[in-house]
Amino acid sequence: MPEGREAVQGKGYPPPAAVIRPYCVSMRVHVVSDVHGRAAALRTAADGADALLCLGDLLLFVDYADHGQGIFAELFGADAASRFVALRTARQFDEARAMSRALWQRLDGEPAQRIEQAARRQYAALFAALPVPAYLTYGNVDLPYLWGDHLRAGHTVLDGARAELGGWSFGFVGGGLRTIYRTPNEIGDEEFAAKVAAVGQVDVLCSHIPPAVPQLLYDTVARRMERGSTALLAAIRQHQPRYVLYGHVHQPLARRVRIGRTECLNVGHFRATGRPFVLEL
Repeated sequence: MPEGREAVQGKGYPPPAAVIRPYCVSMRVHVVSDVHGRAAALRTAADGADALLCLGDLLLFVDYADHGQGIFAELFGADAASRFVALRTARQFDEARAMSRALWQRLDGEPAQRIEQAARRQYAALFAALPVPAYLTYGNVDLPYLWGDHLRAGHTVLDGARAELGGWSFGFVGGGLRTIYRTPNEIGDEEFAAKVAAVGQVDVLCSHIPPAVPQLLYDTVARRMERGSTALLAAIRQHQPRYVLYGHVHQPLARRVRIGRTECLNVGHFRATGRPFVLEL
């Protein structure tokens, strides 16, 4: 049977039957992903919740909707960003990289230093706005080595690790898989699979990218398939967590599917909506 064939789109589905856990308490968890620089909305993302989960992609490098926003536009201007977006949308990646190299040659300083300076400014605003308690993992466009300088008390970063909240077990797997887009925090399949294995069996499995189910990976606006994880899909089949939460695909063909007793849920594009996904446990 091809991967994903057993997954049934379930917009109106009831949640899977809960395992009786007398030590667990009822919880309201808010979840965000693909924040992409929207610091102001992040300030209220945990209002009414017991905890906030953030599934990565805090930085905004290029805004495909508003070409005047993001690190690229900050450095080179909105017109250059528009040309860059057009090339990437047309999948002319060699041309886009050549354009980028030419632009960098006109600037003073090393490209990595200029990107890091701009990223630090975004992270400073984002982590100042991020409520507590918050449990975070990395996205594919994040720069993990910069996070430590901006974390506050009550911010917990987890990647290939677990946390217990109200008696419920949560596992976190960050980053993305390698693609032709060459975003900053892409890793190999084996490294990603090792993090999934380290998490093991949990009630709620959280990842930046979706499991490798086609209808979860197709972006209906960008008109392309994103990469999903076969390791996540295997873990779902083996362990049957109650929920799998993820982001990454901004406008998915299907926002939720059921695999066995597991409900897989895209928590939404926070930059576009400014609203968290609400999970009641």
